[in-house]
Amino acid sequence: MKFFLNLSYRHKVPLWGGFLIIISVLAVSASFIINAYIQVEKDLAIDSQKLGHSLKLNLFSAILQDDIWRAFEIITEASQRESSGMVSVENILVVDRTQHVLVSTHPRQAPILADMHRLGPELDEIAKQIVQMNTEQQKTIYLADSKHYYSITNIANDNTSLGTLVIVHSKDVFLPLFARNAWNGLLVGTIILAILLPFNWYWGQRMALPLVQLAARMAQLGKKWPDNLDPDLYEYHDELGLLFESYKQMLNDMRNKKALEMQIVQSDRLAVIGQLAAGIAHEINNPLSGMLMAIDTLKHHTDLSPRTTKTIALIVRGLNQIKDTVATLLVEAKMNSRNLTPQDIEDVLTLISPMSGKKSLHLAWHCCLTEEVALPSTFVRQVLINLLMNAIKAASTQGEVACDIIIDNEQLQISVSNDGKMLAPEQISHMFEPFTTFSEGGHGLGLWVTYQIVSQMGGTIAAKKEANDHMNFTVKIPLGGRL
Repeated sequence: MKFFLNLSYRHKVPLWGGFLIIISVLAVSASFIINAYIQVEKDLAIDSQKLGHSLKLNLFSAILQDDIWRAFEIITEASQRESSGMVSVENILVVDRTQHVLVSTHPRQAPILADMHRLGPELDEIAKQIVQMNTEQQKTIYLADSKHYYSITNIANDNTSLGTLVIVHSKDVFLPLFARNAWNGLLVGTIILAILLPFNWYWGQRMALPLVQLAARMAQLGKKWPDNLDPDLYEYHDELGLLFESYKQMLNDMRNKKALEMQIVQSDRLAVIGQLAAGIAHEINNPLSGMLMAIDTLKHHTDLSPRTTKTIALIVRGLNQIKDTVATLLVEAKMNSRNLTPQDIEDVLTLISPMSGKKSLHLAWHCCLTEEVALPSTFVRQVLINLLMNAIKAASTQGEVACDIIIDNEQLQISVSNDGKMLAPEQISHMFEPFTTFSEGGHGLGLWVTYQIVSQMGGTIAAKKEANDHMNFTVKIPLGGRL
């Protein structure tokens, strides 16, 4: 019993429902069969009593006139006529008031003047029943373990009794009639089962499968976020439907709570980064200022070749960018930076070319910037360098890195892609969080810094997997955006 109770609802509900249907149908069929049995008995008794009533009128006159031969003809004719019908008469006896046979359709079995008490145990019992009858009474008697049933009718008129009519019927006709009615009952029960059992199985599965899926989703809580339930799984608004609605609401609340917790964690990380940056800012800015002063002194007191002058200018721009980046991390104040020029983009290409050359990469470079644009050069350069360095690190040896820089709809659009390892959707969703890295040796701050710069300039940054199995990063910054 415990085994069946522990079954899954998708099995238990249809099985128990089917069991109850079968029990109900069997009970109804049994009731139908019992009623059919009773009705057959009643119909046979009525037909037999009608026969007895019709015979007693003729027999009363014949016995009153002591015309035994006429009585014999009457019962013989009735026996032959009724034996071919439903009543199936085997023998008809007429006995006097002392239970001696006056006439019978089978004289050898029941001779004239024979005592009924001596004609066998069945007729002996019938004789006892006759003694207990009233004058006008008719009675049908069923004896246990007998192949016959008996109809007894008093031969009387005007309260004058001349004897008793005993009609012996065979039960052989009773059983076929009962079997036919019972078969009809079983057939109806079978048809009902054929209709209800498939319907019960369908409806049981229809109710149980949603519960099974809900239980599976609930078991996943705490381990991973469960998948959403199919909205078409159970579209009704009964108690079961309300349970699914409550589950969906609970799942949404938990996701919102998790998102809020992640925001709190991220805020805590940002606070830690701010404290760390504030602690090292002094140590970075002092050497930077010294190096910038030393380079400025070198330019004014030394004769430099054009090549050296160009190199020193590149170093100065790089040191200034470091200084501005530190200031951005410290959130000191609104930083003033010159506008972005095509030369700044060329500087980035010059800086990353050696790094890409070490991996023999094919660098597809396209820049449509031909004039100065109203964007802070320091921060745009920082964004471009971070994206390109990440792409070069992620690209396979002798692979491909592509960079596309255009002006579209009053926005600077930077697109950087590589053919390296693809990131999963779960990784992409956490890509711009601090201390999140997907490469060896990474510190997880480059993309976070990039995200902060782009967001503060009113722009957007997104990552996606392209159809050609390239990982693409797209930055869009509105012209005129400032930190």
